[in-house]
Amino acid sequence: MKAKAADFLLYDEATGQYRENPEQAVRDDVEKHYWLHVGRTILKDWRLYIMLIPMLLVFLFWRYFPMYELLGCFKVSDEVKSVSEQLFSGFSYFKRLLVGGDGLSVEFWRALRNTFILSFYGLCFGFPVPIILALFFNEIKSNIARSVYQVLTYLPKFMSTVVMTSLVMMLVKQGSLTTGMGIVSQALSNIGLISRETANAGLLNNAAFFRPIYIISGIWESAGYDSIVFFAAIIAISPTSYEAAQIDGANKMAQMRYVVLPSILSTIVIMLITRIGSLLNIGYEKVLLLYNANTYVTADVVSTFAQRYGLAGASKGIASAAEMMNNVIGMLLVIGANTIARKASDVSLY
Repeated sequence: MKAKAADFLLYDEATGQYRENPEQAVRDDVEKHYWLHVGRTILKDWRLYIMLIPMLLVFLFWRYFPMYELLGCFKVSDEVKSVSEQLFSGFSYFKRLLVGGDGLSVEFWRALRNTFILSFYGLCFGFPVPIILALFFNEIKSNIARSVYQVLTYLPKFMSTVVMTSLVMMLVKQGSLTTGMGIVSQALSNIGLISRETANAGLLNNAAFFRPIYIISGIWESAGYDSIVFFAAIIAISPTSYEAAQIDGANKMAQMRYVVLPSILSTIVIMLITRIGSLLNIGYEKVLLLYNANTYVTADVVSTFAQRYGLAGASKGIASAAEMMNNVIGMLLVIGANTIARKASDVSLY
């Protein structure tokens, strides 16, 4: 189909000539001087762009430059040669991890299973807690009391992982220098939930108790901090919505159900998608500080598996392949969760 002058120009019946469309002239001017406008905008807000430099450097050095090392998944590990000089080995590391038939593949599948179970339980039990906390904070009328409660729930998030895991170990493993029973272990033993021998041995030395300890400590650490987003969405709800619900005879529980939750549904969906995206990205620091040889069966995850083989085992190819598979699965989970959310509720991350 050929373009005609009439498609871009306007015909002036008075003069019998074509003239340029004013709207098209504006668009042409914008396209012609696009980079000039960009430069003027940067000069106008140069302070904001300077503040972006540290973030860009962090992403550059800790997110993009390390991607070069991912080539180690497909090359023969050689500590002497650089990644670019190593020989190409194809998908040999992935084959060993998936269908190797030796102890390596057994350990990897166990680590992948533990990673998924810990993340899935953390999502099921940990995701609703910040929403419930935000709903409770919204019902506190005293601003001073609400601020105190919020600060108390935020504090665990600002403790280092070493301090937090040390507190957990003191509560469930060692109460003093002379006994191996912590406060929580003693309480559970007194009410009959666990035996005295199990409490004395230490809950962190029992593989059956690692997952509950990990999940409960994770909720305690991050629930208050994660409630900030939901509380901000709740306080943005118009007061007229509550007034209309009260006129219709809705009590507090009915207002939460029919006013608050529908109003923050989009925030909940977006946070759920991002949480699913990091479902398999369990930080190895907390697990590394809490687990031991007795709890490998339920505690070993992909990150600690890669750390053990990449550093202690000196097999960077195996470690890189394990982490890459973990990240690829996480990416697929994000795409799947976003697609389902977009089709089910018309709310999605992208």
